Amino acid sequence: MAALTWICHSERPLHVDELCHALAVEIGTTDFDPENVPSMGTLLDGCQGLIIVDAEASTVRLIHYTVQEYLCSYPGLFIKPHSILAETCLTYLNSQQAKNITSYSFSGHRNMPFLEYSARYWGTHANRDLSDNARALALELLSQYEDHISAALLLEHALGPLHIKPIAMPMLFSGLHCASFFGIVELVTVLINAASYEADHEDGTGRTPLAWAAINGHERVVKILLERGNADPNRTDKSNLAPLWWATIKGHEGVVKLLLERENVDPNHPDVCDRTPLGNAALIGHEGVVKLLLERKNIDPNHPDIDGRTPLGCAVVMGHEAVVKLLLERENVDPNRPDKRGEGPLEWAAIMGYEGVVKLRLQRGDVDPGRPNAHDRTPFGNAALKGYKAVVQLLLERDGVDPNRPDEDDRTPLACAAMEGREGVVRLLLERGGVDPNLPDKHGGTPLSYAARMGHGRIVQLLQARKSIETPARELPHPL
Repeated sequence: MAALTWICHSERPLHVDELCHALAVEIGTTDFDPENVPSMGTLLDGCQGLIIVDAEASTVRLIHYTVQEYLCSYPGLFIKPHSILAETCLTYLNSQQAKNITSYSFSGHRNMPFLEYSARYWGTHANRDLSDNARALALELLSQYEDHISAALLLEHALGPLHIKPIAMPMLFSGLHCASFFGIVELVTVLINAASYEADHEDGTGRTPLAWAAINGHERVVKILLERGNADPNRTDKSNLAPLWWATIKGHEGVVKLLLERENVDPNHPDVCDRTPLGNAALIGHEGVVKLLLERKNIDPNHPDIDGRTPLGCAVVMGHEAVVKLLLERENVDPNRPDKRGEGPLEWAAIMGYEGVVKLRLQRGDVDPGRPNAHDRTPFGNAALKGYKAVVQLLLERDGVDPNRPDEDDRTPLACAAMEGREGVVRLLLERGGVDPNLPDKHGGTPLSYAARMGHGRIVQLLQARKSIETPARELPHPL
């Protein structure tokens, strides 16, 4: 039953040696007895054929996923499983063998294979069911956490192995950091009331407990730290990132709301890419976060990032229609501001072929659909070049769009579409009055000559069907 409890409720599949060590733990003891570790053969025999070893992954699992569904359908079969798992992990971490492993070196780690799982997931199990015993064991661990190997393992899990080595030693990842990381409200409350813990204490990455709670979306912990710990919501880490930035990136709306309720929070603090929280939320498409940020009176909705792209530009490039709609509803949002490439929001929508975004942008009156970019190509020209028939149709319906306007090579939208083999766009343009099929570019090439050279036979037929088409009289240079 102990083995089934672990297999059914662990956060990830356990390796053979991890499970065997977990089963050997005597909860509450100060020393781990290796003599208690069962062999895999004993384990398999004791489980009546319900579990097997996955030879490829070296993990232990049930013989079929339906077995786990069946076992978990009986709530009385496993009594307080997460509490038991948390107590087991904490006992393992509090053992003298674990304490003897220095946090600066992972020597000895191989002799304790269950150490990594315990360090990474004890808090996850405890947060689901914190028993009195688990609480006591957790406080024992957290009282000496900065120098414990489990702090290094948790940071490696959170940051990745490539980022753990550059951290200045000691790592300064305290018990309050850990409790905030896991979001265990009861433990945070106890620790924040202790004189030895500071709410703004920075770890080796420069992150405070508030930052870790914001990163992982623990609303109740964020509220406690802000109200009782007097934590600075604008304190940045070594990457110059504030808690609001982290909550925004992760899409934790509840945490964002709590932080924005603080008048002293700076909602416009940019990251290394000079992108604000609003810019990042727009780029990722976190509609709810964007809405919350726009409710702040001192929000800057037009702050450009390192590429000169505003939040609206970021949302347009990624095709987030709902976010684009929210931003365009704001009168103080500049809908035409170009980025460093010279592309504005409408230009990007046309380049990417986002029909819905183009439609939203055109619904707002202050737009010039004929404005050219750095290559002297209009949104209409870009849509024709890319073959986005629906976008071409939308733009054709707008006043001020010249269907014959050439780009920097004097190439018309029809010539671009013909050269790229965009049959649907070519057909659409030829059906429309006012499109000149014979305008040459600076190389002397026409839509028909380019379609012929590129081998687009059906487009050649479409163009030749037009009585006004002039057949090219000479061989043209390759357009590319």
